[in-house]
Amino acid sequence: MNEATGPLALVTGASSGIGRELAAEFARHGFHVIMAAENEEIATAARDVGEHAEGGTTPVRVDLAHHEGVEELYTAVAATGRPLDAAAINAGVGVGGDFARHNDLADELNLIDLNVRSSVHLAKLILEEMVHRGQRRLLFTSSIAATTPGPYQATYAASKAFLYSFAEALRHELSDTGVTVTAALPGPTDTAFFERAGVLDTKLGQMPKDDPADVARESYQALMAGKHHVITGSTKNRAQVAAAKGMPETAKAKMHARVSEPGSGNA
Repeated sequence: MNEATGPLALVTGASSGIGRELAAEFARHGFHVIMAAENEEIATAARDVGEHAEGGTTPVRVDLAHHEGVEELYTAVAATGRPLDAAAINAGVGVGGDFARHNDLADELNLIDLNVRSSVHLAKLILEEMVHRGQRRLLFTSSIAATTPGPYQATYAASKAFLYSFAEALRHELSDTGVTVTAALPGPTDTAFFERAGVLDTKLGQMPKDDPADVARESYQALMAGKHHVITGSTKNRAQVAAAKGMPETAKAKMHARVSEPGSGNA
């Protein structure tokens, strides 16, 4: 942990992957970053990010899938005595497999609690002060999965669709406040997500993936520019989203299933 100087940012899901790289982007641009995650690696991640950046970092280990974890994180932010200038609500998890015949209900509900419930809870807590002060920035990490039904990732895709819609709605509501809301829509990204979601045996799990540092940089730039959303990574991601706009939901679901069905990567 470095001395807290400069504007203040919060990044959740910051121990690895896109979240860690988002924290690094903020720190490189002079922010002091509160980095939150549920695992013990958050301390190492915060130290590594803070060592090579002007802004410095503060790690907070909390499980945001629980109400108490969100409240604890907000208390840690408030304890700085400083207003948040920007926040990236990024923490999320995936669950792969057949919803009705394979997956555990507890895993699906944990996904909803983390991806959806905690995002709404945390946004509600931090936006009141952001709106009061104006000229603040809020980022939600959604996904290109938000634009299509996601067989074999049913709750994950639905959670990302929720976040995309939620971000766009909040942006409109806050349009007269000086607070901007941006949704980042990454495609498949080279993180531990696929292993943790149990989808390494799928075509989706085995296809080429974007660099999380590139995803974070593009997301940060869009946030600072006040854009309503950004599709990050390869041109294939943007082409996929554009094509999805003209397709019926049944066709999109069938197309997604080809790459997400368990065992599809072994064919």
